[in-house]
Amino acid sequence: MRFTIEQHFAGPLERVEGALVDPAFLDRLSTLPKLGRPTLVHRVEAGEFVHQWVKYAFVGDLNAAVRRVVDPARLTWVEESTLDRRTHETTWRIVPDHYKNLLRAVGTFLLVEVDAGRTRRVAEGDLKVTVPLVGGKVEHAIVSGLREHAALEEGVLDDWLAQHP
Repeated sequence: MRFTIEQHFAGPLERVEGALVDPAFLDRLSTLPKLGRPTLVHRVEAGEFVHQWVKYAFVGDLNAAVRRVVDPARLTWVEESTLDRRTHETTWRIVPDHYKNLLRAVGTFLLVEVDAGRTRRVAEGDLKVTVPLVGGKVEHAIVSGLREHAALEEGVLDDWLAQHP
């Protein structure tokens, strides 16, 4: 399933980009529902590139059909990402800790300065869940959750930028 998600932030591109790779901001995202506390596993800065590995755990509710196939306690994964500060593009992929053969997710985030004080982030991704009969429903549920998370993340980042001038 291909998807696109847009976010809008009240801050200039460089500040938004810096916040998105700041371990302290990552910790602030733990206030959002469903993803538990993101944990920075590893981070490497190499010239214009920032490579990060962030561990997540799903802590939301799953419907009964999904719970028959997936144990909610085993819904943990690492997001591997590489930011290119020259192009303001981040490539990412999701690496499940469990159910590796059931999920594939890859994509990009692109930051674009709208004007001197606003930045847009466009996420484009490809998500595939290979579970017979319910795979499509699970894909739609995941993308719906990503959209919900992105909307909430806008407010958290805007607050962060206001508190960290």
